[in-house]
Amino acid sequence: MRIILASASPRRRELLQQIEIGFEVMVSNVEEKVTAPEPGQVVEELAGQKAEAVFGTLEPMGESILVIGADTVVVMEGKILGKPSGPEEAVAMLEWLQGKSHEVYTGVALLYRGKEGAVCRKSFHERTKVDFYPMTDVEIRGYVSQGDCTDKAGAYGIQGIFARYVRGIEGDYNNVVGLPVGRLYQEAKEWLES
Repeated sequence: MRIILASASPRRRELLQQIEIGFEVMVSNVEEKVTAPEPGQVVEELAGQKAEAVFGTLEPMGESILVIGADTVVVMEGKILGKPSGPEEAVAMLEWLQGKSHEVYTGVALLYRGKEGAVCRKSFHERTKVDFYPMTDVEIRGYVSQGDCTDKAGAYGIQGIFARYVRGIEGDYNNVVGLPVGRLYQEAKEWLES
């Protein structure tokens, strides 16, 4: 089966490699449009747009295809935080998040086409609660100056040096990194094992 990750994220690539799924990457350049009201619905909608954009470029070739789309956001006090537009926005996000709890939502969209041509779609999301220790302005600006935050929702990466500020989590750690691979595998198992 041909498996395609519709994401440029190196972290998502690493997570799929970790569970030993062979795949290729095709980045979706779709213009994201949000119509859903709730964070879980938003990430599923965006993941679906990415997967559909890549799926639509594939020619039927008599092989099974699985396209995986994903999107992650941070939610603080009901407000969705995506990737910061620059260092000052990253600082502002971390100033707001420090010393508090927030939620990370990752939506996943799976589009499967079997050899016979039938198409199946599934989508789901996972939510993980993340609790931060308090951070000083010097710590926040020092982290932001390393440039590790610009391509990450909420302006931080839990898997890097920022781990020093994470008090704890409730839920799937991999979800915070950007792809709940355990759930993804379970949802796609019927196709992966066929």
